Amino acid sequence: MLLPFNHKWITVCLVLFASCIFTPAFSQEQSCPANINFASGDLTHWFAYTGNNKDGNGPTAIMERYDSTVAAPAGTIGASTIYEYQLPAVPGINVNTTGGTDFFGGFPKIPVINGYQYSYSILLGSTSITHSNSNGTAGGYIRGISYNISVPAGPPTEPYTMTYAYAMVLENGAHNSNEQPLFRATLQTADSTIYCASPQYFLPTLDNAVNHGMATLDTAGALAEGFTPSRQPSPNVDPNNSNSGQHLYDVWWKSWREVTFDLSPYRGQQVTLTFEADNCRPGGHFAYAYVALRNSCGGLIISGDSDVCINNNNLTYSVPALGGGNYQWSVPTGWTIISGDSTNIITVKAGALGGKITANEQNSCANLNAVLPVTTATPPVGGIVASNARVCAGNNSNTLTVTGQVGNILEWIASPDGINWTDIADKTTTYTAQNLTTTTIYKAVIQTSIACPNDSGTAAVITVDPKSVGGVISPANSLFCLEQDRYGILSLSGNTGSVVDWQTSGDGINWSNVVPLDTDSSYNATNITSSTDYRTIVKSGVCPADTSAIAAIQLFDVYFPKTTIDPADTSVCYGAHVPLTAVIGRGSSYAWAYTDVLNNQGDGSIPSTPYTLTADAAPIASTNYILNIENEGCPVILKDTFHINVVPPFVVSAGHDTSIVINQPLQLQATSTDITSNTFTWTPAFNLDNPNISNPVATFGAGVTNASYTVTGIDSTGCFAKGTINIKIYDLSAGLYVPTAFTPNGDGLNDVFKPILLGIKALTLFSIYNRWGQLVFSTSNPGQGWDGTFGGVAQNGGAYVWIADGIDYNGTVVKTKGNVILIR
Repeated sequence: MLLPFNHKWITVCLVLFASCIFTPAFSQEQSCPANINFASGDLTHWFAYTGNNKDGNGPTAIMERYDSTVAAPAGTIGASTIYEYQLPAVPGINVNTTGGTDFFGGFPKIPVINGYQYSYSILLGSTSITHSNSNGTAGGYIRGISYNISVPAGPPTEPYTMTYAYAMVLENGAHNSNEQPLFRATLQTADSTIYCASPQYFLPTLDNAVNHGMATLDTAGALAEGFTPSRQPSPNVDPNNSNSGQHLYDVWWKSWREVTFDLSPYRGQQVTLTFEADNCRPGGHFAYAYVALRNSCGGLIISGDSDVCINNNNLTYSVPALGGGNYQWSVPTGWTIISGDSTNIITVKAGALGGKITANEQNSCANLNAVLPVTTATPPVGGIVASNARVCAGNNSNTLTVTGQVGNILEWIASPDGINWTDIADKTTTYTAQNLTTTTIYKAVIQTSIACPNDSGTAAVITVDPKSVGGVISPANSLFCLEQDRYGILSLSGNTGSVVDWQTSGDGINWSNVVPLDTDSSYNATNITSSTDYRTIVKSGVCPADTSAIAAIQLFDVYFPKTTIDPADTSVCYGAHVPLTAVIGRGSSYAWAYTDVLNNQGDGSIPSTPYTLTADAAPIASTNYILNIENEGCPVILKDTFHINVVPPFVVSAGHDTSIVINQPLQLQATSTDITSNTFTWTPAFNLDNPNISNPVATFGAGVTNASYTVTGIDSTGCFAKGTINIKIYDLSAGLYVPTAFTPNGDGLNDVFKPILLGIKALTLFSIYNRWGQLVFSTSNPGQGWDGTFGGVAQNGGAYVWIADGIDYNGTVVKTKGNVILIR
């Protein structure tokens, strides 16, 4: 007989304590039955059965039994899988050791409940079904397992508890409730059923089916019972309309629940625990369930932290749930129960003192007590690490001291970036950091108890400066002449640290700082009067200074060439000629390093000084012309550069040639490829409203048949370009003018028939019809015309009708029509 669906006597709670340390308050060393939790990975010690319930559930069902005293495949010893009744390829009972998630519900196949990690579970059932038919093959499947538990002898006051968990997936059969797919657990003594540990579940309906017809699902009741509709469709075609091929979304699931029961009243007796999953009786809808058991039987255990930190308000304690259970909790003085004091899970805030947490839970199956001793600890205070320091890399030593801390020093930690930390096994209040090569942050980790989070307080930073490296100066060796005022740039590279000063020496032994002080990484040596050595002083932070490699300048007792040039840097228009002038004040000869498009270069000799040289350059692109001047006896050649920037050529357009009628305003528009070209002049200026803008308007009266304008555009550098437009003026009124015949024979003459637009700003329609009134061509593009074909086929010669519409420059609509002769 089915039990009522709404089992308010079963309480379900799932709590996962992922990071807590659980200390049982009460544990009695009483062994659980062998393999009660499927730890052997098989069904050994369990009875099992499969069958068909076409004749009903319970004793009337057709069953195939697997005895616990017989080895597989006839029995359960060593069997991890038993197949559905008469379906040898479909597992109906299967021990699960690998976990995973359920397809329909997404819940884990092996649960964690109230902080307890189950290791194994068993799956009862599958999604396979059978359908009723006329030959008597009817009904779905049943599968079950049971265990005969021999309760150890002993006083009935000593608890002997067991806990099992279950989850299920049921397909709605839309039958009356007593024929729906179901899952049940049954705990029986020799003469009775222990109902508090024997729940039974099915999807409830309104019981309004007649003769195995359709019943309405009690959706509210299903939701209230904790069932959830799956987002996955049934794998089986709708059995009530199998021809449709439709898969219904009629699968519901319930996640893991736990049941704890006390067998101490049955000391020395035997009880039987049975789990069963049944498809619906008429057939066609499935049920399957997961079952897992704890391997602890010694009584009630409180799960939670036994060592806690003062004022921690996120502590959770729990006991396994009892079906229909009542719960009473107590906590140490100064502690506060925040929530759950009448459930199997409480949330508390710890006080300053330790003590005991106690729990009592009872129902008709059990009256259990548990105690968990708890101790409290004061949160640590990290303190301050002193002090910051700056050292030079390599041989260094700094002692760090932590003060103001509350608690013990667990260790010191170090980090180069404040993110990644390295442990230092030192528990003293001082730590000496030695021989550092990089900047490092140090903290002391303070601990009062493992129950309280550690604190690391305020850090100290030891900044490490890299050792000073003087680097090298380039060029390392230079030649100089008297009064030389260029090519004396000395550049420092490869140094570590900053330049303190540049120094000079006449003998490489005695050094003097340059005046004024120079801390740049380059130095300009000019107008030296004797051979001189140069070096830099480089210092990195607090590290000792280092000197660079020496750079030597050898002075020759000959004067350096001298000249002035014009222009040194200029911009010219494309195609322009540029005079390059050099006045040589000192030198014996010269030569040009670049001679393309350079005229009047001279012969290279300097007969006397000052000597003036003028060359003519006509570069077609930006160019550097280099004049090399030598003064005999001086090994250094003076190189002067004329940089000529050539403005690229640009194009100015006055627009396309066009035709207009008299008195029609014509808007001219000049454009340029150079965006800086924004000054325009039109010539001649007659008939223009303004010749000095980019877009003047031209208007012509009677007597003028042709006009031509040139526009000149000038860019920002003064370079210019020109464009021209030709205009034909007709002494006609604005209109659409259409030829009377055309010859589309492919000779390139008069091959296309199209209107001539005079004074028309827009063509709105141009259409051509054959003698039967069929449209053979149409366009509104003034540049497009008819080539004498229709659908790719050349049309016969003869007369065709055309119509044309347009809008003239005044905005007036112009309409006209006529005939044209196509000549072949």
